[in-house]
Amino acid sequence: MALTRHVPGMVLTELEFRVPLDHADPDGARLTVFAREVAAPDGHDRPYVLYLQGGPGQEAPRPTASPTAPGWLERALQDYRVLLLDQRGTGRSTPIGPLTGMSPQAQADHLAHFRADAIVQDAEWIRAELDVDRWSLLGQSFGGFCALHYLGAAPEALQEVYFTGGLPPVGRHPDEVYRATYRVLRERNRRYYRRYPEDRPRVRALLERMDAGEVRLPDGDLLTARRFRQLGHLLGGTDGAERLHHLLERDPASPAFRHDLGAMLPFSGRNPLYAVIHESGYADGHATRWSAQRTLPDDFVEDPTLLTGEHVYPWMFEDYRELAPFREAADLLAERTWPTLYDADRLRACRVPCAAAVYAHDAYVDRAFSEETAALVPTLRTWLTSEYEHDGLRTDGARILDRLIALARGHA
Repeated sequence: MALTRHVPGMVLTELEFRVPLDHADPDGARLTVFAREVAAPDGHDRPYVLYLQGGPGQEAPRPTASPTAPGWLERALQDYRVLLLDQRGTGRSTPIGPLTGMSPQAQADHLAHFRADAIVQDAEWIRAELDVDRWSLLGQSFGGFCALHYLGAAPEALQEVYFTGGLPPVGRHPDEVYRATYRVLRERNRRYYRRYPEDRPRVRALLERMDAGEVRLPDGDLLTARRFRQLGHLLGGTDGAERLHHLLERDPASPAFRHDLGAMLPFSGRNPLYAVIHESGYADGHATRWSAQRTLPDDFVEDPTLLTGEHVYPWMFEDYRELAPFREAADLLAERTWPTLYDADRLRACRVPCAAAVYAHDAYVDRAFSEETAALVPTLRTWLTSEYEHDGLRTDGARILDRLIALARGHA
């Protein structure tokens, strides 16, 4: 039963849906998927835009009214009702726990149902239950991967589609994707140490302490050097270089350093799907076989001060205690040949108006691959900009969404 709440400036309606774990087996096990509708007080009859969150494995943002958050929400509510979807396994949807009592193979088979294709099938189930003829999509990062799959799988369900930092490669092998991310990250490291040259010796000293087993996180875990190096993911964000520098200037023996460092690491047991199925999001008809590990460049191996980013490695399921229950399942998933995610022929035939913000220096989604994908879709208009990093929707969402709406409707 829907629960509606009125807060200043918006009306929030909480919705739950029981969907099949495996949409190919509609009579089998079920999951709960949660969504929150956000409408302006006078906007109950406006069309829907479904927001698809980045990740994978992270829930939708929680809306607030004063100040309005997320930042793009106020602009969206001028034209739409917004449906914030907690993708399966996240937030208030049926969560992914350690899957105890399952064999590794059973775990892997279960986790295989949490990719973009299953999320889109959930969305179609929800659209049917809400009796919506067509709706629009806003996909951020991984949410854009979901939106592109949606565009090929069920274009008849879509009115308009907006991508922000989330045009994925089509048909490319995951190895190509990860080689590109390392090229960008190498440059981000160079720029970072040029801006803060004093931080390189600080990193070397910290790595020595970690190799000696002298640094523990607040949860008691030993912090390994390879885990620490994943802080390079910060270098892909608008304020990430400064956040990293402000961490490194602190006394490494202080509680503040340990707590802040732990909070900045990209992976954790809070969102295990982010690690466990991460590489599968790039598996457009391929097996990943630990692609990020296999494509790790020699200079990253030889120079430990080169920080890595949003890369998943098999050793994480040893160094991250909360991820350890998924270790064998993750190995099995790495060997799985995944179904294709994107239908290039259907994308070429697309008639749905689309617009995409492509960030020229995106450290997470490669610009060249995004432009290659954009060229497939005849109705897709791109805005190539160097004003923003991958998190542009977070930092200036109202302006970005306003520009994309105008582009999709031919007003810009």
